[in-house]
Amino acid sequence: MKLYYAPLACSLADHIALLEAGMQFEREQVDLRTKRTATGRDITEITGKSYVPALVLDDGEVVTENIAVLDWIAGRYPALGLEGPLGRTRLLEALTFISTEIHRAFKPFWHNRSVAEKAHAAETINRHMQYFSDRMRGDYLLGDHPSVADFYLFVMLLWAQRFGVTIPEEIVALGDRLSRRAAVREAMSVEGLL
Repeated sequence: MKLYYAPLACSLADHIALLEAGMQFEREQVDLRTKRTATGRDITEITGKSYVPALVLDDGEVVTENIAVLDWIAGRYPALGLEGPLGRTRLLEALTFISTEIHRAFKPFWHNRSVAEKAHAAETINRHMQYFSDRMRGDYLLGDHPSVADFYLFVMLLWAQRFGVTIPEEIVALGDRLSRRAAVREAMSVEGLL
């Protein structure tokens, strides 16, 4: 199995989750500007898309899109998911909210938009983070152990820090707890983020 990632991209969540699950995998960095992997391949040859994450399974199947990769990992390592009749549904609900609302809200910061657009985005991000803060059910987003949703939110916290976006204290504390986990430190070290 091989993970194609780019440093500080949302693929960091997949990187962390694979390590947290103890899965054996290779990893290869992708330069998102040139669309080239560290070995010189065009990422679109691997995924049909020009971005990460891409997880190539042992049988050659390729899983793309952060929610799908994280769901696949949680399906193989249930400790990173949620138990109960609505467990998978609640996990997908959290992952989708992070992807469609929080991740997307960072667009003005990545695309050098106006100060007003960035200010509006920062307010939106803070409001969405507050949603999670108000609903935390333990030390982590969805309970007393981390799920793949926590790892995705962690990447969003790194982005908030990078762009100076204020986030609720409870979510800052969540990020601090996550940053002390061995899998998080290893993934960040490999990606040159420490």
